Amino acid sequence: MKLLVIGLDCAPPELIFDKFDLPHIQGLMDCWGELTSTIPAITCPAWMSLATGKNPGKLGFYGFRNRKGFSYDEMWIANSLAVKSDTVWDILSKENKRVSIIGVPQTYPPKPVNGLMVTSFLTPDTDHQYTYPDSAKTEIENLVGKYILDVEEFRTDDKRKLLSQIYEMTEKRCTVVKHYLKQKWDFFMWVEMGPDRIHHGLWKYFDKNHKKYTESEFYTAIPEYYEYLDTQIGEMLSCIDDDTCVMVVSDHGAKRMEGCININDWLLQEGYLVLEEVPTEVTKFRNAQVDWKKTAVWAWGGYYCRIF
Repeated sequence: MKLLVIGLDCAPPELIFDKFDLPHIQGLMDCWGELTSTIPAITCPAWMSLATGKNPGKLGFYGFRNRKGFSYDEMWIANSLAVKSDTVWDILSKENKRVSIIGVPQTYPPKPVNGLMVTSFLTPDTDHQYTYPDSAKTEIENLVGKYILDVEEFRTDDKRKLLSQIYEMTEKRCTVVKHYLKQKWDFFMWVEMGPDRIHHGLWKYFDKNHKKYTESEFYTAIPEYYEYLDTQIGEMLSCIDDDTCVMVVSDHGAKRMEGCININDWLLQEGYLVLEEVPTEVTKFRNAQVDWKKTAVWAWGGYYCRIF
């Protein structure tokens, strides 16, 4: 028995299972269930929690950027070196099972495995070594040309360019996946970042209840991309035999943002955070003049808040 894990970053269950017509993905739903993601439910640490079976507290990181020691302004990025626990592919490699890992977040820099490792969007660029073994990089570039780890800027206002990059990235990654699916392996895991990028960039054109919704040519961009992705997955399924179990998983979903709460403003208002000088305009926390001797609590974060 072999196992193929298909990871779709940021895939909302209500779209995958209910709203869109995705025959290949939905055809795999003989056995399914609702799972609770990590807290916080974001790409890092969710994928490594799935890979190790440990929660963020045990892993020791809670997001992409983490506070360095007890510093007020230094941070570190959680890459593969931060993952001290064995992943499922580490365990299988020790048991002499062959693994193929493509695009799973927090796998850069690539660590040795018994098989193949192609790192994720957290890799600085393709000038860095993004595969194990090293020779796989040449093989991939001979197959698809310049490999795309991530789109250039998913928050760009140039939506046509963004959409083109998402399709090109997904096409190249899927070509690589199908190539290696035809080779020998016992465990195969692939994560596609395309859904995350298209949601970040185009959700307001798709969701009519979004406060910034505007009618545009991009209204059908998200469902059309999922249909394309479903076709690619169908081609992948044709590469495997009946002795292969398939799992489709995600780390978090997506929804419109109604607004946000600035925790530091509240802490300032309640007297927990004290500034030497209150800014007269929107100011990044790292640029604020904090009176650390009088401050008891401060907050830091992006999609989520951490209080120190």
